[in-house]
Amino acid sequence: MTKQHQHWGSRLTFIMAATGSAVGLGNIWKFPYMVGESGGAAFVLVYLLCIAAIGMPVLVAEWMLGRRGQKNPIDTMRGLARDNGRSPAWTLLGISAVLVGAVILSFYSVIGGWSLYYTVQAGAGRFAGQDADAIAGLFNQMLASPSLLLLAHTVFMLATVAIVARGLKGGIEASVRLLMPTLAALIVILLGYAATTGHFGAALSYMFAFNFNSISGDVVLAAMGQAFFTLSVGAGVMIAYGSYLGKDTNLLATARTVILFDTVFALAAGMIIFPIVFANGLETSEGPGLIFITLPLAFADMFGGTVIGLLFFVLLSFAALTSSISLLEPVAEFLTERSKMGRPRATIAAGVVIWALGIAALLSFNVWSAPLPGVGLTVFDLLDKVTSQYMLPLNGLFAVIFVGWVLNRQSVLDELGLSGTTALLWSVLSRLIAPLGVAVVFVAGLL
Repeated sequence: MTKQHQHWGSRLTFIMAATGSAVGLGNIWKFPYMVGESGGAAFVLVYLLCIAAIGMPVLVAEWMLGRRGQKNPIDTMRGLARDNGRSPAWTLLGISAVLVGAVILSFYSVIGGWSLYYTVQAGAGRFAGQDADAIAGLFNQMLASPSLLLLAHTVFMLATVAIVARGLKGGIEASVRLLMPTLAALIVILLGYAATTGHFGAALSYMFAFNFNSISGDVVLAAMGQAFFTLSVGAGVMIAYGSYLGKDTNLLATARTVILFDTVFALAAGMIIFPIVFANGLETSEGPGLIFITLPLAFADMFGGTVIGLLFFVLLSFAALTSSISLLEPVAEFLTERSKMGRPRATIAAGVVIWALGIAALLSFNVWSAPLPGVGLTVFDLLDKVTSQYMLPLNGLFAVIFVGWVLNRQSVLDELGLSGTTALLWSVLSRLIAPLGVAVVFVAGLL
């Protein structure tokens, strides 16, 4: 059963949706930390070069596939392979993309639940006057409670399903028109506070001091990986979002705008976090500890910490939600188009299955904390590793290969409005540099 596709109400709405998908939990803590520890402005420069050479071609490739297919990722790849006289095996790319998005959402929702829980704790003033042991204890108690994690995971998935079930216009578009400006406003408010800590200059130096001595092969590889993963490519998201695009949207110009906004949000998060950390003499630890232990400890001692902490975790929750709705969309789109279920029932069905898989992920922190036999990883870590190190790079690799080598080259150039030198540059990026770069990210994940 094939159902008529809708289209984005405006280019701005699409940009907000794509940026919202890219701006997630990882941007809030991982990217700022990588900048500070990996050469500051030198790392940012390497990252921008990588995102231009690798991330943007893959992003544009996935949007182009979606726009040409005008269907969910699975039927898009089936149709495009048929129309170009290629093997139907290319349909596997669409299947893999939809599956990986669903798997990622299953454990992403668990972390999204953490952000909701901490929003409640911050609003209740639970951090005020607490010492390091008490703050760490709060985090550990959360992880040790299956019922608490299940409740938070369930609420987060319900919010995600409620938005996606309303479809493109009433759900995704309406939500991003609210969430993205709110995110921007929260960023501005928190930046204003960070500037009053007396350590804003130290944070800027930490993040933007130009230190080429810190640039190594590992740092370049990290920049390549971040450039690829930050744009939500490889998970069916951008193919699905691209399917709602009209022919009048300039893909290259839109990609540049989304990348700019994504990078600005990530850097702004660092300029919020690190002044607070430095002002309280804390460590810039990597990972969840920075967000869920270090910052709450800072909020515990600062003037107005309850309000600032609440605003920060609202920001974190909104960022998580804008990403989660994009991860659910490819599955909901496929079920809506290929079954007799309407959008609400299709979304609920997909959400229930993903929610159930998330239960196995959340139990990894307590009841099933022992590594799986023969694997050496918990369910949560296994899902994370398989998707991020294997499936995402492979999906992105085959997407850009399909656009670069399978689709008619001149039709691609015409669609992008390129000729002469710019056409040659795009061909080199999409046919050689981007595939090689993604292949390097994939191989590095195997080592």
